Amino acid sequence: MSEQDPPPALVDPMKGFRGVTSAMFILEAIVVLLALLVVAKDDTISTGQGWFVGLIALALVLGCALVARPWITWVVAGLHVALIACFLFLPTLGIVGVLFAAAWGWMFWARNDVRKRMAEGTLRSQQ
Repeated sequence: MSEQDPPPALVDPMKGFRGVTSAMFILEAIVVLLALLVVAKDDTISTGQGWFVGLIALALVLGCALVARPWITWVVAGLHVALIACFLFLPTLGIVGVLFAAAWGWMFWARNDVRKRMAEGTLRSQQ
């Protein structure tokens, strides 16, 4: 390495987390829409219920644009409260909401752990 070469760029671990968060939003939207098809085959779904679930799926996809915002945790929590509330009229979607809420909880725990390790300077990329 010569003196004219720029120093290597620092790796931003939060950039990777934002990518995983976007992927989780898309995956959840797909699962919600597929679950709606399964429920529609077995039960009757009203038009209002279908629109409600469609809007939640759209909100999940649009959540990808918000992953860098500091208040994304509240957006995720609000969407999952709405999904879990589906227990009242579509129990299958309520179960999907509970499962994904647990997955999001683990992801946010991992994010906080990475932030803590970044503050301590113990990440491998900081060595």
